[in-house]
Amino acid sequence: MARFDSIIHQPVRLQVMSSLVSLDLGEQVEFTYLRRLLRVTDGNLGAHLVKLEEAGYVRIDKTFVDRKPRTYVSATGKGRDAFAGHVAALNEILQGAAEPTQPAKARSEEAGP
Repeated sequence: MARFDSIIHQPVRLQVMSSLVSLDLGEQVEFTYLRRLLRVTDGNLGAHLVKLEEAGYVRIDKTFVDRKPRTYVSATGKGRDAFAGHVAALNEILQGAAEPTQPAKARSEEAGP
C-alpha cells in the first residue's frame, strides 16, 4: 500500500510539486512564475521551497540575469518519486471510495464463524 508523504501533503507544497513534476526532466521554472501561478507571497513560497529542498525534492538554482538575481526551481528525481508515491496513495483512497460498500451486517456474515 502506498503511503502519504507528510512533506508533500501540505497544500502549497503539493501544488509546488504538481507544477514541477509536470515539467520535462531538467526543466526549471522561475521563482516569480511559480509565486504568481500559486498566488502565494514570496515568504510563503520561500519557506515551502526550503522544506522541499531540505527533503531533497527540489533543486534551487540562483543566478544573475542582466545583473538581476534570479531563482530557478526544478523537481529532483527523488522529488518526482515521492510525488508519484503520494499520488498513488491518494488514488488508493479514491478507488476505495468508488467501490460499493456492503452494510456491516452483510460483511460480518460473509466473514463466517
